[in-house]
Amino acid sequence: MCGAEVVDRERAAWRVLETVLDPEVPALSLVDLGIVREVHALEDGLQVVLTPTYSGCPATEVIEQSVVDALAEAGFGPVTVVTRRAPAWTTDWISDDGRRKLREYGIAPPGPVQASEGVAIRIVRKTAAVACPRCGSTNTERLSAFGSTACKSLYRCVACREPFEHFKPI
Repeated sequence: MCGAEVVDRERAAWRVLETVLDPEVPALSLVDLGIVREVHALEDGLQVVLTPTYSGCPATEVIEQSVVDALAEAGFGPVTVVTRRAPAWTTDWISDDGRRKLREYGIAPPGPVQASEGVAIRIVRKTAAVACPRCGSTNTERLSAFGSTACKSLYRCVACREPFEHFKPI
């Protein structure tokens, strides 16, 4: 393959991966979440580098199989998945489009992670005011540190009284 063919093949693979939804937050693709880190066109197929949202994520195997299936169905030949845990995934890797999709789905997106804090991952921490994804009010309260998955917490909007989940910044 020449350089242009490699680039075209990799771009086409990224377009396919933009359609592969996260099994726990199906409003977002794996690309929106920043889980797909790299795509490499090889002579005999593709290599895809994934970074799970956390090392014990129960959806990791499902995500890997979804990537392989989608790319194979699109005719990309054999697909090899490499799991890269370092650097650790951070919510800063969620795309702007992904943050918009989270709000539209009813989940408050995470704020930025402050690298100056010196803490790579925090599962539970005090956060700045969380805006309601339905009405936009920051008059909200946390009901539980844990929501439907470990990466989300449960909130309620005091203004519109609607419950919602907040994707924790890590």
